[in-house]
Amino acid sequence: MDISTLMGFDSPLLHNLHHILTATDDTTTNNKSSNAGPTGAYVRDARAMAATPADVKEYPNSYVFIVDMPGLKSGDIKVQVEEDNVLVISGERKREHDQEEKEGVKYVRMERRIGKFMRKFVLPENANMEKISAICQDGVLTVTVEKLPPPEPKKPKTIQVQVA
Repeated sequence: MDISTLMGFDSPLLHNLHHILTATDDTTTNNKSSNAGPTGAYVRDARAMAATPADVKEYPNSYVFIVDMPGLKSGDIKVQVEEDNVLVISGERKREHDQEEKEGVKYVRMERRIGKFMRKFVLPENANMEKISAICQDGVLTVTVEKLPPPEPKKPKTIQVQVA
């Protein structure tokens, strides 16, 4: 029985989303020759993107992207612009490997998400790619992309009419 049936949601959309998010890398990479399913990279990206919620705000002079990243240091987060207009926020949350494992401590329950995360946003034409800033404070990443000033309206060109 799958998760959508257990949760009381018997929807094909939820079933397919669950299938994509729970597919293992082994099953997707073994089917490279057939076009039956998504590739391993696609599944990993889909998992990472589905598990990384974000808020996007538009202000008069900027776009602001807000992503919760509890427990991550700024060095664990990467903010890039790809293909000239795609903002990519990515990183990885790792499980703490410390002295506890050597002392025989084991997890009874593990609910906090670990692993890679990623979000991609296509930026509008008026986004200034040269003026992007990122600040991580109290587990919240805020990326600000300033807007380009609106183009100056073209003034009509006056042509002097000559007498023939």
